[in-house]
Parts: sequence; C-alpha cells; structure tokens
Amino acid sequence: MIKVEELSHHFELGKKGKKTIVPVLKEITMEVQKGEIVSVVGKSGSGKSTLLNLISGFIRPKAGRISIDGQLVTELSEAKFADFRLDNIGFIFQSFQLIPSMNAYQNIELPLILKGVNESTRKEVIHQLLEKVGLVEYQEHYPSELSGGQQQRVSIARALVHKPALILADEPTGSLDSETEAEILEIIKKLNQELGITFLIITHDEEVARIGDRTIMIKDGRIMEGDYVR
Repeated sequence: MIKVEELSHHFELGKKGKKTIVPVLKEITMEVQKGEIVSVVGKSGSGKSTLLNLISGFIRPKAGRISIDGQLVTELSEAKFADFRLDNIGFIFQSFQLIPSMNAYQNIELPLILKGVNESTRKEVIHQLLEKVGLVEYQEHYPSELSGGQQQRVSIARALVHKPALILADEPTGSLDSETEAEILEIIKKLNQELGITFLIITHDEEVARIGDRTIMIKDGRIMEGDYVR
C-alpha cells in the first residue's frame, strides 16, 4: 500500500542568504502492506509527523520516492495529488479538524460534496457511517456540543466517507482520556478487520502503538532496528 524509498527531507530556517538547514528525515526506506495497521513511534522531533505529511503530500520531499497503492505520488503535480488524496486517503487528526460552523452530519458530508456525489447517495452513505461510529442521535450537534471522543468519531466517519483504502492517523487519541482512547482504538481495529482498511498511525503512546501489526521506530530522522513484527 505504501512504499517509501530513500526519503530525505530538511527544513530551511531564516532569511535568504542566512538560511539554516535543519535535517529531519534521512534516507527513510519502508513499506506498509495492504490491510496492515502499522504504528510509527518516536519522541517529539524525531521526524514521525514529517513522514506522515510527506506521505500525504502536504509537503514535498527533498529527495526520495513515495508510492501509494502502486501510484508514484512524488511525481504528481499538486493538483493531481490533491485529487488522488481525495479519492484514496482518509485522515484522522489529534485536533479533530472539524469545521465549527457545521454539525456532525455536515462535517461528514463535505468530502462527498467536493466530489460531486448526489444528495440521495450522500444521505445513505452518511447514515451508514453514523451508525458505524455510534453517532446517529448526535448528527445535528455541532463540534462544540460534542465530547472529545464524539468529535473524533465524527472525524473517523469523515475519513471513511469516500471509502479510502488507506487512513493516515496523526496521534488519533492524543487529546482523549484513557477510556475514550480505548473506544477509539477499538473502532480502528474493527474498521481494519471488517473493511480491510490500511492504517498508518503516528504516535508516542505505547497503548496506541500496540494495536499495530508492526511498529516502526524513528529516532533522529532514521528508522531504528526497532522495526519489528509483533
């Protein structure tokens, strides 16, 4: 599902003529197979979130290649990558990234509107997803009226709305209490088992990392020997 080859990235800080190069990732090579849950762990500043942003196309690597489901995405234009992302990748964020002025239903519906899906199909798909994440009775509630766990369930439903083969999750339980974290992790496991969705999860939480079929450890921008099969 994901193939990363000799991926390197750095950030440039400062003004022109006085730039400082800050290396972040150094010749990363890794693969994620279809249907896997893979956890990427590492301390803050290790480069794990940058890796996720590179795979998602939100930033472009300085060197290396990334393929997703056979598509060499590092050769796509920004516009074509955006279309590919909309069709093939779902996202779950620590901060939920819900639109405050839209209720739960509307937040889930937005990607389908962007894809031009007709209203009757949207209603059918969204109702199924609301049932799957246990939020049918909360569909008209706005983010400010929902708990953190409920907001993350909305975020998960939104990530699923276009039936992606891959979901990228950045600290998906980072702002949740331990009980709610367990509920969200159970949803992720069920989605993987029932729908075969591939998950790449960025985390520093050992409990979250444990749900993965494999754990990849990043330290100082490199994959360590801790890349192991559980």
